[in-house]
Amino acid sequence: MRHYFFWLLFSTSLTASAQLLAPPTSLRTDLLLHTDKVWSNGFLTNLTLDAADSSRFAGQLALIRSARPSFSWVLPNAGVNSRQTAYRLIVSSSGKTSQSNVGDVWDSGKIVNSQSVGILLPADHRLEANRIYYWKVKVWTSQNGESDFSQAKAFRTASQLADYETPYYPVVKAEEAPVSQKSVGSKRMVYDFGKDAFGQVYLTVNSPAEQDTLILHVGEAIMPDGHVNPKPMGVLRYRRIPVLLQHGTHRYAIQFKPDKRNTGPKAILMPDYIGEVLPFRYVEVELPTDTIRVEQLVRQVVTYPFDETATTFTSSDTTLNRVWGICKHTIKATTFSGYYVDGDRERIPYEADALINQLSHYATDSEYNIAKRSLNYLVFHATWPTEWSLQNVLIAWYDYLNSGDSRTIEALYPELKAKLLLPLARPDGLISTRTGLQTAEFKKSIHYDTFDGRPTIQDIVDWPQQGVLGLGKKEVGETDGFVFRNYNAVVNAFHYQGLVFMAQVANRLGKSDDAIFYADRSNQVKKAFQATFINSKTGLVRDGDSTDHASLHANMMALAFGLVPEKYHSSVLAHIRSRGMACSVYGSQFLLDALYNANESAYALSLLTSTDERSWYNMIRTGSTMTTEAWDTKYKPNQDWNHAWGAAPANIIVRKLMGVEALNPAFETVRIKPQPDTLRQASLQLATLRGPISVAFDNSPDRFQLRVTLPANTSGVVYLPRRKAKSQVWENGNVVKTTAEGNFWKIMGVGSGTHEWEVR
Repeated sequence: MRHYFFWLLFSTSLTASAQLLAPPTSLRTDLLLHTDKVWSNGFLTNLTLDAADSSRFAGQLALIRSARPSFSWVLPNAGVNSRQTAYRLIVSSSGKTSQSNVGDVWDSGKIVNSQSVGILLPADHRLEANRIYYWKVKVWTSQNGESDFSQAKAFRTASQLADYETPYYPVVKAEEAPVSQKSVGSKRMVYDFGKDAFGQVYLTVNSPAEQDTLILHVGEAIMPDGHVNPKPMGVLRYRRIPVLLQHGTHRYAIQFKPDKRNTGPKAILMPDYIGEVLPFRYVEVELPTDTIRVEQLVRQVVTYPFDETATTFTSSDTTLNRVWGICKHTIKATTFSGYYVDGDRERIPYEADALINQLSHYATDSEYNIAKRSLNYLVFHATWPTEWSLQNVLIAWYDYLNSGDSRTIEALYPELKAKLLLPLARPDGLISTRTGLQTAEFKKSIHYDTFDGRPTIQDIVDWPQQGVLGLGKKEVGETDGFVFRNYNAVVNAFHYQGLVFMAQVANRLGKSDDAIFYADRSNQVKKAFQATFINSKTGLVRDGDSTDHASLHANMMALAFGLVPEKYHSSVLAHIRSRGMACSVYGSQFLLDALYNANESAYALSLLTSTDERSWYNMIRTGSTMTTEAWDTKYKPNQDWNHAWGAAPANIIVRKLMGVEALNPAFETVRIKPQPDTLRQASLQLATLRGPISVAFDNSPDRFQLRVTLPANTSGVVYLPRRKAKSQVWENGNVVKTTAEGNFWKIMGVGSGTHEWEVR
């Protein structure tokens, strides 16, 4: 009887535990989280999809455009080493059948599988166009048994469906009040919204008379006397707008006239339901008489949906925190068009902007489709720099690695092959744009016509270059004196990295012959690169095939992409340190990648937290609240203050300083490799498709403590700083055996849940 009693208690406990397992959350359809939302002219409504449908409400929806969408969810936090062992997913044609747990469109049954990301609707269950569907899922885990079904998630299909097409959110609005207002003279008031953003102005005014005119001064910069700057430097924005008042109290919607430069044929235009926008922080109101009263002035900010709470970072370094803050805000604010564009001056997608924007967007929010949409656009709307064509392949690989969705790389695969520029290669594999190989057929293959009058693609290295955009012929620009030759080290570094990633893409798509070809080709190019560009006497990377000049760019790109032999690392790193930040804000992405990849964290941290003129802190000091196109206007006279390619620190902090990088698609396996150097404390919560990853460290000269929380269905490889050969690693209070790997202790197979380590 006694044994039976304990068995009964044990079995009851198991049953209770199974019942306590929460259902899955964060259900996504084709990676979109908010498929059940309805917007009106950019503002979120309280309407359901069914209510909008029945009332024929003409709002905006996040429509699913594929006949076979994918489904993803986040598992409940079920403890240490918890993994999904099975799932059951149902798709229903109505809310009623979904509530009854009837999958009349598809019922997967119990599938014994750990997959929780990217479950595709079967080929024989294709959806119909212009319909509302509901889906839900339940799971079984290794520890807690069976969950209940999740809440149902509704979505609507588009009027036409493809085998696969990237869906996207509408751009949306949020209304903001000023954070402060200040009188700047008789009948003048300046309203400060705290941060620059793309938006529109609405004001409510009471006027005792008819036909009085109020003047608005809307801009990004302010003068020392407190007035909005009417003649800002570069292409910072300013508008003087007269408002003809009516008698009584009225709300006025201020209209911005389109700018010819950013509303041309290559620009991404704002949707009609939003209208034209302007980046601004300040609004100065100039009243014609004392009797007129401004009752309210607001800004309607336009962005792609962005979750401010998804990813957070803080550290013991206040400068680093401010750099993170300006970068994170930049990523949110510059999504105003629904694509990654180059800021407000042109509003044109460029591959280089998109790559940095993509990485930093992943680092600040779990959003993946704007990157896919931008890549789809860029593949067929090529811009002129050689390296940027090659970056399409990098964007494609990072898309797959972070989203886990291979359909984009599969759909674009033939186009991505062309973007490697193989027809421009000589027998040893190195490519050149300057040897007469850019035929009409070649340009057609990469979808290049002309761009800014350039009949062929051209090497860029960095931007701006000498002698353009107001820079004189003796002003060096941002290329660190790079010597252009027929065969260029920077171009071929990108070509090599593209080949490496293309081999992985081909392998993931089951194209084994292609995977072998690209892997072999990358090895061939690596050998040719090292033979052609590495100076064995100096140990540095030459700019080109017929010069001994060694720019920062040639060396940092080669180091970032693994092209520098180990024996030359010290000489290349010494040269890189000697050049300082002799690159643009775009180039800094690859400089910091190179430094952290080579475990040169001290110098990397000093650059991130620098207060010199060529620093992110300088952007803040000059008054900008978004990252700027250049380090300062003197380095690019037509720069703007809303350029996301300057936001590299967002992804560098996450990927390199905190060391959180996906090893397998959608973070199924994650590497945690913090490189704190002298940073005393830092904590990060990173949103992923599988749930949040938390990393926090406490760092002192004689002790390093790390706390990591991984979501269910995730495993990690953790690296801890190894400052002393005889130091020991403690896990949850016990000494553990670890493997030494360079300057790190390596711990494999870390499961979900919270883990704590200490090195002392």
